[in-house]
Amino acid sequence: MEMVPDKQKLLELAHYKMPFGKYKGRFLVDLPLAYLVWFRQKGFPNGKLGEYLRTTLDIKDNGLEPIIRKIQKEFPLE
Repeated sequence: MEMVPDKQKLLELAHYKMPFGKYKGRFLVDLPLAYLVWFRQKGFPNGKLGEYLRTTLDIKDNGLEPIIRKIQKEFPLE
């Protein structure tokens, strides 16, 4: 089974900001790794935020942050 990335979701993830807490207003990719690991241990929130936090942790674990930063730079939200 071939996985096909969803370009719109990736663009949204790149520009998604933390909606609450100590890091409110920060892009998810800018969240500290320890904070994302804490969510994994305690349980990610339901819905889109949880999905994006989980994905951001995978991105950081695999050293793919430069891709997200490139998307932010080359496809700014208007």
